[in-house]
Amino acid sequence: MIPAMRAPAAHSRRASRPASAVLLRFGRLASMGAVAVLILIAGVWASWGSAQYVMLTKGRERGTIEVASCAEDVCSGPYTPLSHGSEARERAVIEKTVAVRKGRTYTVIVKPGSADVVRSGPAGVLYAWVPMGGALLLASVVVAGGLRRNGVAWVMAGSGVALLTAAFVVI
Repeated sequence: MIPAMRAPAAHSRRASRPASAVLLRFGRLASMGAVAVLILIAGVWASWGSAQYVMLTKGRERGTIEVASCAEDVCSGPYTPLSHGSEARERAVIEKTVAVRKGRTYTVIVKPGSADVVRSGPAGVLYAWVPMGGALLLASVVVAGGLRRNGVAWVMAGSGVALLTAAFVVI
């Protein structure tokens, strides 16, 4: 064969693929894409439960809580208001995490209609989005293995690690 001539169409890789292989590949891409999207949606859903209070602070009660006692999964203490219209409470409840210690004071936002509070400021925002960081890490494995998009997977994994690291450092 002369080098300038093209190879016959019968030797083309795409032409020799059976329709079932194309359908299987499409099915794999569709199912793994759906799994990755569901993981990311679950991460946003889990994060938004606290993040909405920390990020959308207009009209919310802001103040401080001095942690006086801790039980198994919650800590409580007196709430001192910082914002106009907020009222003092003898007892406010904050989720017990590795970052909440007895005797320390934290700036918080009160969840409407309850005595529950969440941390505010950069620490509160980053802590609220920790589930999303975990979802990014998990979805990156699905994207790399199932979708074979290594570049996208590395960006997702890097974003998840950066978010988790920033939350760890700030808290």
